[in-house]
Amino acid sequence: MALKRIGQQTIALPLRPALCAGAAYVGKKEGEGPLGESFDFVTQDELYGQQSFEQAEKQLYLDAIRKAIEKAGMKESEIQFLLGGDLLNQIITASFSARELGIPFIGLYGACSTMSESLSLGAMLLDGEHASQVVCAASSHFCTAERQYRFPLEFGNQRTPTAQWTVTGAGATVLSLSPRKPPMARLSQVCMGRVVDLGVTDANNMGAAMAPAAADTLLSLFDDTHTTPADYDLIVTGDLGQVGHDLLMQLMREQRMPLPQDKYRDCGLMIYDDAQDTHAGGSGCGCSATVLNAHLLPRLESGELERIIFMSTGALMSLTSSQQGESIPGIAHAVVLESPKRKE
Repeated sequence: MALKRIGQQTIALPLRPALCAGAAYVGKKEGEGPLGESFDFVTQDELYGQQSFEQAEKQLYLDAIRKAIEKAGMKESEIQFLLGGDLLNQIITASFSARELGIPFIGLYGACSTMSESLSLGAMLLDGEHASQVVCAASSHFCTAERQYRFPLEFGNQRTPTAQWTVTGAGATVLSLSPRKPPMARLSQVCMGRVVDLGVTDANNMGAAMAPAAADTLLSLFDDTHTTPADYDLIVTGDLGQVGHDLLMQLMREQRMPLPQDKYRDCGLMIYDDAQDTHAGGSGCGCSATVLNAHLLPRLESGELERIIFMSTGALMSLTSSQQGESIPGIAHAVVLESPKRKE
């Protein structure tokens, strides 16, 4: 049997699993941003009617998953795997949601790279014919992330210029080999990233920690597939923010593979505008998950975009490692998404 691996890190998916439907549920601040009208639901309450911010994040996660399944024309009982994660200790948002859904669960922690990680593994399960439909999901919440990784909200600390604003939101995507409706996109290749660590220790500058991993994955994908940025309509990173965005552009120029300004976007810069004062932009698992499902998939479905690279980026830090003076390793996983209208 011929291996599906292309080069060192990229895997071809000849069955091209379909992205049937996506859903994105977000908070008030995200709803006030440039993509506000694209989201399935915008809550005006950070608690989302729950007793705690953690419970609110779980409910956003559940609602996004159920909405995506509904939009795909399926029932929860037809979904064979749930692949997903979040930023909280022991990925409690995802695991407690899985407890309620009763779907076989593959819990993932890739920090903010979790959405593309879940899509990669979900698509490989389908292409290997180990399942016929799965749902992939990721979430974050500003209030839960702040008090876990930084300071209590009541402290009101001053944020540094390099700091990013954790997105309150959850995104879910249904993948299938036999979609009930015309697919929004198809997934043709995945490039699994390596952990890259250049010694950044500032937890308020995650863009700098993640950009080297993003460059490493992009260069590997281009090398493995013998493509260049010119072969894609858009290259989208997860949440590098302004600092990481600029650093990635510099790193790619140094490697003689520059990213054209009109072809590169970062979800952390797309979800908020300057007037919202998020400093370096958005971050969190929910950042790329919501932008993908609310904004990118509809553009692929319409044929406006024919072929893109979607690459969520993550900073693999923890409370313990930070307190022990460890640096912040970065990771980035990429998937190649194609419009169903694209001609072979």
